[in-house]
Amino acid sequence: MNSYLVIIVASLIVAWLLGILSNTMNTRALTPSLPEEFSDVFDAEKYRQSQAYTRASMRFASWNDTYTTAIVLLFIWGGGFHLLDQAVRALDLSALSTGLVYIGALALASGILNLPFETYHTFVLEKTFGFNTTSLGTFVMDRLKGLILTGVIGGVLVAAILLFFQKTGSYGWLYCWGFAVLFSLGLTYVAPTWILPLFNTFTPLKAGELRSALEAYAESAGFELTGIFVIDGSKRSTKSNAFFTGFGKRRRIALFDTLIKEMTTDEIVAVLAHEVGHAQLGHIKKRLFTGIVKTGAVFFLMSLFLDSHPLFDAFGIKQPSIYAGLVFFMLLYTPISLVMAVISNRMSRTHEYQADAFAASSTGHPDSLISALKKLSATNLSNLTPHPFTVWLEYSHPPVIDRIKALHSLRP
Repeated sequence: MNSYLVIIVASLIVAWLLGILSNTMNTRALTPSLPEEFSDVFDAEKYRQSQAYTRASMRFASWNDTYTTAIVLLFIWGGGFHLLDQAVRALDLSALSTGLVYIGALALASGILNLPFETYHTFVLEKTFGFNTTSLGTFVMDRLKGLILTGVIGGVLVAAILLFFQKTGSYGWLYCWGFAVLFSLGLTYVAPTWILPLFNTFTPLKAGELRSALEAYAESAGFELTGIFVIDGSKRSTKSNAFFTGFGKRRRIALFDTLIKEMTTDEIVAVLAHEVGHAQLGHIKKRLFTGIVKTGAVFFLMSLFLDSHPLFDAFGIKQPSIYAGLVFFMLLYTPISLVMAVISNRMSRTHEYQADAFAASSTGHPDSLISALKKLSATNLSNLTPHPFTVWLEYSHPPVIDRIKALHSLRP
């Protein structure tokens, strides 16, 4: 059997098995007794709901992973990549157009096949537990806008990659690396103004106690904010969140309207302080640098396999092409991607602890962040006792109970 095919199939199956194992262990780690630390925000019924939500989410994730893995394996073994290649070549388009149609067709098929699960997650799972507020019209428009954005943005990026590999020979990966980095930075710069508003309304936070407190904290921390906005998160869900967008002169904070409704001013300041901590401690720059290096490594490795005949033989394709090579390499990259995700999550969890410590120190009130974390856990029905294996494999944030314990140690 073709060695590349063995690696790809084995990687897909191992990734699926790890997901199933993680979901099973995470479900079994649920405990009937509420951790004492959360007795002020969870009652018996809410805690029961949080555990039921965790179980339902894990079942959903397992079925989704099983379905996706089965589809990919059936497509491989059924010669789907070869049949699609023949169909696209029969259109007699230019090399670039052929590549875009091939990759676009795969992306579109993936989106369509996953649509039933997205629909179930939104209108059944999330609705059952009182989270979903998305109307059918909003759901449909979100998918249409996402499809158009993916076609435009993804099309430009893929077209550039195909052209660079076609026209620049052995240096193609360097050109792809440079373009991808600049393209990504450009998207980050324009997203707050041109992309995110396509999905949500961003309203400047009105003058008042909350705005004054947030601006006063940012000034005391030496952090320049170009805008504080309220995002209509309640349009889709009752869950709460807050995030930074953009960088430089376009750096702004977005607070979900649900967050403002649920939390006190001191708690929201603590949430802001945590996000400021990521910037002031250099986490954003470290993630950016790591991402740039990783992107370069991926393109370099990709360049080594784009003309590998055994790789194309694994999928029954006798006429190699750059566009098919890109797809096959990403499948071959699966085990490396899994390892990199685990390493990245470990670094992210460390950064979260550090940002928590920064917030506690810079505000002088670790209890405010503790209270905010508790409320977020209750509002979002978070799993309070995740299994360590699941944390290691999937979590970009430490379990909330561990974060709270760390914050307790920082009390004056």
